[in-house]
Amino acid sequence: MKSHINEDDSAGTGSLTTEMPNKGTTWISEIVDMILNDGDIERCKRGPIYERVPFLEFAGPKPLPVGTEQLANMASPRNVKTHLPFHLVPKSFWEHDCKVIYVARNAKDNLVSYYHFDLSNRIQPWPGTWEEYLEKFINGKVPFGSWYEHVKGWWDQKDKHRILYMFYEDMKKDPKQEVMKVMKFLEKDLADESVNKIVHHTTFEAMKANPMANYTTIPEFFFDHKLSPFMRKGIVGDWKNYFTVAQNEIFDKDYQKKMAGSMLPLLVNT
Repeated sequence: MKSHINEDDSAGTGSLTTEMPNKGTTWISEIVDMILNDGDIERCKRGPIYERVPFLEFAGPKPLPVGTEQLANMASPRNVKTHLPFHLVPKSFWEHDCKVIYVARNAKDNLVSYYHFDLSNRIQPWPGTWEEYLEKFINGKVPFGSWYEHVKGWWDQKDKHRILYMFYEDMKKDPKQEVMKVMKFLEKDLADESVNKIVHHTTFEAMKANPMANYTTIPEFFFDHKLSPFMRKGIVGDWKNYFTVAQNEIFDKDYQKKMAGSMLPLLVNT
């Protein structure tokens, strides 16, 4: 894996966006790409997001690109995405002092979004019923493992490396503030006009209508948008439309147990 980070990254020019699936990966990837390209809208339409921002661990069926192969053929600085928990990220990222942006999302909203994604994702196992999937999520039996360990693992490391730890809910509440936070982290200085343009073109509505960002260009054998679109709602609090009172009580009790002692802000009842 070390060969996928070249010597130019030793100055920290590479950037990695990471999180559990369905917490805003595509959103933050588009924001970073636009910041690195100075808010040039046309430049950010040069290809689908999965070509502009390689998915480090992805190795699905052709013609979809293999993440490590993409990275091997890209010049620095490279904008990379991953869903890996901290302990599985290649050590070369830390050896080369790469910048990492991590996005955490309300556990319940993450679960709902993840369930709908897996309904349409044809290269992962069928998720089963909502009730079955909720139990799998609680027990960490979903792709990329336990939500609890994932968010805590990155939180515990955020002051030891160049990690910007963000929250999906903050991005929804004040997108301009969060875009500027990312811009500062990436050491970019853009005019207010460019920042406003980035904020506008990375709204959920704009990205959902943009084929270079909404994943409608991927083959149907991989993702069936008719079952559930890749960009579904993008809202905060959608979990309230799915959890029963009993399920909510069970989830909250389990959450409090697993997050006990963590300094991570509460991410459950937004």
